Amino acid sequence: MLLILGLGLTTSCNKFLEEDPKSNLSLDGYYQNSAQAQATVNSLYRRGAPQRYSLAGSAYVGPAASVNTMLTGYFTNSYEGQERVCLFARQLTRQQNTNLITGQMNTIWDESYKAINIANAGVKYIPTISFVSQDQQKSLLAEAKFFRAYNYFYLVKTFGAIPLSTTPVETLEDNLYLERTEVAKVYQLIETDLKEAVQDLPAKTFADNGHRITKYVAAMTLANVYLQEGKYSEAAEMAKIVVNSAHKMTENVDLKMSSAYNKLRTTDDLSEVIYAQEYDATISTSNWWTTYAFNSSATTVFDKYSIFERVFGPTKQFLNVYDTKDLRIQPNQFFHWKYTNPVNNKTWESTDAGIWYYFDEQAATVTGRGTKDWNFYRYPEALLIAAEGIAKTSGVSAEAAGYLAQVKARANTEGKSVATYTAELQTLSADNFVKECWKERLREFPLEFKMWDDIVRTKMFPVISTTEAGKVDFVPLIGAKNGSGATFKETDLLWPISPDEIQRNNKLTQNAGYQ
Repeated sequence: MLLILGLGLTTSCNKFLEEDPKSNLSLDGYYQNSAQAQATVNSLYRRGAPQRYSLAGSAYVGPAASVNTMLTGYFTNSYEGQERVCLFARQLTRQQNTNLITGQMNTIWDESYKAINIANAGVKYIPTISFVSQDQQKSLLAEAKFFRAYNYFYLVKTFGAIPLSTTPVETLEDNLYLERTEVAKVYQLIETDLKEAVQDLPAKTFADNGHRITKYVAAMTLANVYLQEGKYSEAAEMAKIVVNSAHKMTENVDLKMSSAYNKLRTTDDLSEVIYAQEYDATISTSNWWTTYAFNSSATTVFDKYSIFERVFGPTKQFLNVYDTKDLRIQPNQFFHWKYTNPVNNKTWESTDAGIWYYFDEQAATVTGRGTKDWNFYRYPEALLIAAEGIAKTSGVSAEAAGYLAQVKARANTEGKSVATYTAELQTLSADNFVKECWKERLREFPLEFKMWDDIVRTKMFPVISTTEAGKVDFVPLIGAKNGSGATFKETDLLWPISPDEIQRNNKLTQNAGYQ
């Protein structure tokens, strides 16, 4: 259901961490001045689809986007007996359990459409308001379009054809119930909104722009959209806007605690980060993120959090995606197996990997309040999209090889240079080069919930060797077995629309295969 929203906000224009709607003013009554428009757009930073990736609101199940990775069978939730959406995803049995995952589907649907309705109102009313600065008006309008596109992108990937609305629902007389719109038309709106955002937003890094959406956030998102659609030339073009920006890769100082990966874990506002969710200790903490770094036995080691659960745990088979010389698989880079609390000298140890990338040491040992921002997009993704897009459209050039080489070289522990990797990669066929891009995406972004999107767009499943570290083959998705031995069906590509939503709106139809 497209929900009517009260949008009155008391938020300061400069405080993005205070974005909770406070009143029930109607949209036309609310959009009277630039301060109101600013506050309303601010609210979009913490609503809808971004929250599905960044919100660690539960100690027992990760963000909604994390559950997609469970479909691969390569990640598990230790509490899946309670959080059955994870169990049904891993076992590929959602079709027989549609009613049992209604709550999760309702949250995704409702929260995304709430954000879309706010964005639609912004697109309608911001052009009618007098601003002191035309640049501010232009930027706010572009931000509203960005968030409309971002939420529709999440919805169309999740459910396929969805209701498409570009006008705000403001009264009970407005049409709340719409039919599903074909996927291509949804993507058309997403592309249009993001193109306009790329054109109108400032060409600054996210940090330098006060943590507001920038030209490069929009370009990165549009590159991601084009990649998902299989529009490789356009994806490369957008990715190269980011590649040629002030954003850059974080470098290793050493291969230990001052590696690039540890900097990404501990430090906000790095140039590598294109778009992030902001957290701090007073207004909005990162909630349970740091507890996801351990399993339940960590309750004997820490006293700042009452619960630790391995809600997003890699299987041993998945960890074989890395060659033994890959820095990312070394202890205390992306993963870890042992930790001693420096405050009480108690030690946690496990044969199952915890996720070091999620660990906020100050929060776990001293404050109990996580402050590390969540990264949605990082510079290596721009490099890998550009590399794949170029190879798909014009073959393996030095440019494409150089982009992929940068990601590989940073993870190498033997001093192998970008130039050496570039030369080697240019000897590959286009098909094998693209597969190297896919492998590098598996290795670089396993903890940021991008794996399932890649599998759906390529229709290929990565079969990770159980015996040979670093060996990955790709087989057609439908008919392949996931890491838990379940066989993929065509109906596994989409989630079900909530039966509650279908009951409210009889114009909706259910996705194939679901009860």
